[in-house]
Amino acid sequence: MSEQRTNGGAPLLAVKNLNVHYGRAHVLQDVSFEMGDKPVALIGRNGMGKTTLCNAIMRIPPAHATGSIAFEGSEILGRPSYKIAGAGIGYVPQGRRLFESLSVDEHLRMAAPRRGSHRWTPDAVYELFPRLAERRQNGGMQLSGGEQQMLAIGRALLTNPRLLIMDEPSEGLAPTVIEMLIETFRALAADGLAILVVEQNLAMATAMAERQLVMVAGRIFAETTAAELIADPELQRRYLGVERG
Repeated sequence: MSEQRTNGGAPLLAVKNLNVHYGRAHVLQDVSFEMGDKPVALIGRNGMGKTTLCNAIMRIPPAHATGSIAFEGSEILGRPSYKIAGAGIGYVPQGRRLFESLSVDEHLRMAAPRRGSHRWTPDAVYELFPRLAERRQNGGMQLSGGEQQMLAIGRALLTNPRLLIMDEPSEGLAPTVIEMLIETFRALAADGLAILVVEQNLAMATAMAERQLVMVAGRIFAETTAAELIADPELQRRYLGVERG
């Protein structure tokens, strides 16, 4: 598919024959896919290996991975997490993982680039999420769920990534907050940011990306489109066990 290729001709992200073990448990089994500039959604029920895939890409232990993960044509499997982030991959983890002892502003200043001209700075994050500007002196754990997610996204953007990976960004959020985040992500994608969204919320996944990868039992079970999923309740039940809300 042409959308899997960047302007340079190579896939932005290419995962090939990826296997991940936790001890003796073989969690990911020969996972392969490519993506380019356009948003991609990875959907699946809980326990299918979606977060393990994120951890493998970002090299978050204790997962042990073999195979290949190439970013912009360069192998990153096995590289330290900070170098993967420095190569241009931003990550918004499931559960947000904020620091209780740091304020909103301290979270952002800590992650801000130290020198040079960059698209994303703390001021740019405050412009994107005005609510964070109002709460800049509040602790990370004093925020609402939606505000915490904004902070986690802003923190990831401060790495000025080429690709943003988000693991269950809609988890625990009110529908109005989810709608706001969808519009934000669409604007970021239109601005040139590639997005891989990992979701079990079908409404968000299909609103975010036309291309849908379905993960079942540690494998990429199928590839489909948002239009096909929205139009077919049987596919929704088969892949996620629920119908689109």
